[in-house]
Amino acid sequence: MTTIAAVGDIHVTESGAPACRELFEDVCAHADILVLCGDITNRGLPREAEVFAEELFARCRMPVIGVLGNHDCESGKEREVSDILCQAGVTMLDEEPCEVQGVGFAGVKGFCGGFDRHALSLFGEDLIKRFVHETVEDALRLERGLAKLRTPHKIAVLHYAPVRATVEGEPPEIFPFLGSSRLAEPIDRYGVTAAFHGHAHNGTLEGRTLGGVPVYNVAHAIMRRVKPEHPYYLLEL
Repeated sequence: MTTIAAVGDIHVTESGAPACRELFEDVCAHADILVLCGDITNRGLPREAEVFAEELFARCRMPVIGVLGNHDCESGKEREVSDILCQAGVTMLDEEPCEVQGVGFAGVKGFCGGFDRHALSLFGEDLIKRFVHETVEDALRLERGLAKLRTPHKIAVLHYAPVRATVEGEPPEIFPFLGSSRLAEPIDRYGVTAAFHGHAHNGTLEGRTLGGVPVYNVAHAIMRRVKPEHPYYLLEL
């Protein structure tokens, strides 16, 4: 049996070592693999990534897999942030998936666009088309990653939500900026076991794609509310 711990939106600051220290110690006691669903840093600063990496390297010897979030891109230094995390041993997903302990992982940050019949379409001004194109490209990257996996269990890792159900609780006016159902299409197509995301701090823990794949919003704020004793999601495979 393999136990996966998943959490997003830790938002580590330059003085945030104590918070992630406690989290890592708890995760290491209960899981075999740690999945990070973006917003690892608060403002996308290299020093924030270094604080995270130092605590991770000191306290967490398990495999760690992650994607970036919008906060990690805030300062335009996302490549540097990603490199720091990789140097600390984190496997950062994009088009290249990975296999750990017999479980396959594929992931992307994802993007906005809305859900189901309310999703923004590729029509109108060029600016709108470029906006939608960003989500389409991320869905294609996720699809390419999932297509390479041959493991019995496949896990999709995102920052933005692939279903509406897990953003419920946020103001409906901002739903289009919390994710896109385009991201759910490859999840259903490739028989994913489960999908994890963050971003919607006031959302709902669990939802499902149209194909019935369970989707978990593991934003740290939600996990602290739902499971204060262990503020991350545990999935046993």
